[in-house]
Amino acid sequence: MSKAKAKAKQVKGKLKETTGKAVDDKSMQAEGRSEQILGKVQETAEKASDRVKKSGR
Repeated sequence: MSKAKAKAKQVKGKLKETTGKAVDDKSMQAEGRSEQILGKVQETAEKASDRVKKSGR
């Protein structure tokens, strides 16, 4: 997954969490938070992969 897709997942998760709060849907809020965390993990993994590639290893 690319860093852009990971960032998009974070944004989508934030939107879902905010919508869940607006309609008082705890399940949607939790799902949104989960998507944000997954996006952050994927973004971090991409950054680490880039660092390894740049170091020539």
